[in-house]
Amino acid sequence: MIYLFYEIYIFAVCLYLKNMANTYSQIYHHYIFAVQHRECLILPEWKDELYKYMTGCISNHKCKLLCIGGVADHIHILTGMNPSVSCATLMADVKRSSALWINEKFYRPGVFSWQEGYGVFSYDRSDIPNVAAYIQNQVQHHKKRTFQEEYLKILQDFGVEYDERYIFHPVL
Repeated sequence: MIYLFYEIYIFAVCLYLKNMANTYSQIYHHYIFAVQHRECLILPEWKDELYKYMTGCISNHKCKLLCIGGVADHIHILTGMNPSVSCATLMADVKRSSALWINEKFYRPGVFSWQEGYGVFSYDRSDIPNVAAYIQNQVQHHKKRTFQEEYLKILQDFGVEYDERYIFHPVL
């Protein structure tokens, strides 16, 4: 019952914000998500095309891409959010449509998919240059630290409670 009330409240707030003539916001989110089973499937030959495709998905939601980067098994995205778009809606669309795009454009044995879920973290405007630099330097960063180490550190730094059983699906 409380969940239903919360959903109705969120819908009403989004409807109100969507119809307000002068809505101003400053919402920055850092998203992190991985390839299914953390397989290294994001290939250098088409990584830039993937990032451009995701940029289009993000701008279709009237959000602004500030930075995108990653390595072969996961992606980081930094956005300026539109207050009428939920994190869940944005990520569901970005992940669903990009997986379909990858499967259409870059055939490989089996089917490409993203691991279920994602991490999302909010930042202050003053943090944006450091977060963007961190995202742009993923290749160098992962020479020293694994994705799992990186992700657990971010969760710990933000004080996010987690159950490790539900964060990582090991490579099969």
